[in-house]
Amino acid sequence: MTRLILIRHGRSIWNAQRRIQGCADPPLDEVGREQAHRLAERLYEEEHPPAALYTSPLQRAQETADIIGETLGVPVVPDERLKEYDVGEISGLTWEQVVEQYPDVAQRWVESVEEEVKLPGAEEPQSFRSRVVAVVGEILARHTEDSIGVVAHGGTLGAYLNYLIGLSAWRSPFSFGNGSLSIVEVNPVRPRIVLLNDTCHLRGGGNDHRR
Repeated sequence: MTRLILIRHGRSIWNAQRRIQGCADPPLDEVGREQAHRLAERLYEEEHPPAALYTSPLQRAQETADIIGETLGVPVVPDERLKEYDVGEISGLTWEQVVEQYPDVAQRWVESVEEEVKLPGAEEPQSFRSRVVAVVGEILARHTEDSIGVVAHGGTLGAYLNYLIGLSAWRSPFSFGNGSLSIVEVNPVRPRIVLLNDTCHLRGGGNDHRR
């Protein structure tokens, strides 16, 4: 059995400004770095800490992974396929700016549950999920009896969990706070989500749910 530890990056400067990030590359802010250190301490105390970390190469994830990897003394492996969903033209905007500049898109986004909403210039949701599922599948095949960490983004983690429980590629119902931990036990019979969006290790640290 593989124990898959899903980690959302610490708070970035754009999280703090409530800007939509997508594949943009803002770094962690001071709160985000503190969250990463607390994550590292939490994982160090785990009975089965990760033997390796795989990460999105975007700064906010890479910085988080590097801090954890240094504390645990484990390798950190970046993979482009773990990047966040590319939101296209709305990257860098606040939600209020999206409503102002793309009112039709914003309205459909709020009202849509099942139907996909095409964001201008954005990645296709199915393509996004396919790349995420592919890389996680490779990681699991490589580590069949290990505890492994994946440091990524809210959209990336949500896309994988949607796939895992049979939901569509569009709009994950899962929310992941900055610096959160989720754990999936993966075995040949059926996977089990044993922890979801746990942030108790932050003890009142900054937390924002935007990607």
